[in-house]
Amino acid sequence: MRNQASTRRVINAVAPIRICDLGGWTDTWFAEEGAVLNFGVYPYAEVQIYVSQQTREQGAESGRITIHAENFGDRYHIDPGSAIEYDRHPLLEASIEIMELPQNLTFEINLYSSVPAGCSTGTSAAVTVALLGALDLLTPGQRTPHEIAALAHRVETEKLKLQCGIQDQLCSAYGGICFIEMFRYPFASVSQLAIPNDVWWELERRLLLVFLGNAHSSSDTHRQVIDRLDRKDADKSALEPLRRAARQGKEAIYSGDLKAFGRCMIENTDAQAGLHPGLVSDAAREVIALARSHGALGWKVNGAGGAGGSLTILCPPESQRKRAFINALPSVDPKFQVIPTYLSRMGLRRWEVIE
Repeated sequence: MRNQASTRRVINAVAPIRICDLGGWTDTWFAEEGAVLNFGVYPYAEVQIYVSQQTREQGAESGRITIHAENFGDRYHIDPGSAIEYDRHPLLEASIEIMELPQNLTFEINLYSSVPAGCSTGTSAAVTVALLGALDLLTPGQRTPHEIAALAHRVETEKLKLQCGIQDQLCSAYGGICFIEMFRYPFASVSQLAIPNDVWWELERRLLLVFLGNAHSSSDTHRQVIDRLDRKDADKSALEPLRRAARQGKEAIYSGDLKAFGRCMIENTDAQAGLHPGLVSDAAREVIALARSHGALGWKVNGAGGAGGSLTILCPPESQRKRAFINALPSVDPKFQVIPTYLSRMGLRRWEVIE
């Protein structure tokens, strides 16, 4: 894919988002050790870097990095040769700053995701993993997906000082059905579950991602949960049902028992509410009630829970009941919508073309 008149490199990277995170909240520093089972799904976060062959010494523009955040219609320039202000899109700017990039390159970064912002599906982690994976191809050597996930976690916790578990970055880096065992924060092992195609296809057919129409954001509810669990000699027994749901969910998937897996989803959501009732919002309860009336086998409030965000629904075997549920959603609230997904066989992918 090269030619004699090549003028630029185009680096591509994609990373899946995350749904149905059994064991979420146990992948945090205050949990100390945890277990999470989650699903990497498409639509993915997409990054393209257009690298000019022209260097600054050859007359390139002074703003040598252009960021195009396509979803926001925002396009601007930065120069890591000077101090970077985290004032437009902090996650993107911090990701660029953490990389040791060559000083003589001029390039443009285009970022896009078709998933609504604040969907509680680890989209920001997917964008960060894809961006770092792409930028990594501009540096000497190459990081593994696990190393990219760790670097993405550092961007949020060290650069931006945000509360952040480890599961989203790992799921985006590895893809598939991930079982994560955190033996000491932030260190963890990751295993992709290898299951027969018929189980994979049936899961893919039955799982639905329902967006509640409002962006999720951290709140006083989350702060109350963290403050309670981060105290000296805090009683952290409320986290154990979450770890148990992840481990039992893994066994259910391996055995192909979707009824048992649905029960694990429900138990996990109940355990989230046990941390704080506000983690399962009124809107989420409305969707759960509708799903139950249409024969759903399971439901999981994605991510940490709280206002806004999304749920994963495990539908019954009959496709017509799934369609009836989808058709009934707007009658509960016009903002509720199903986001089409399919399971990702792979995690971070990156490649380049010279044109």
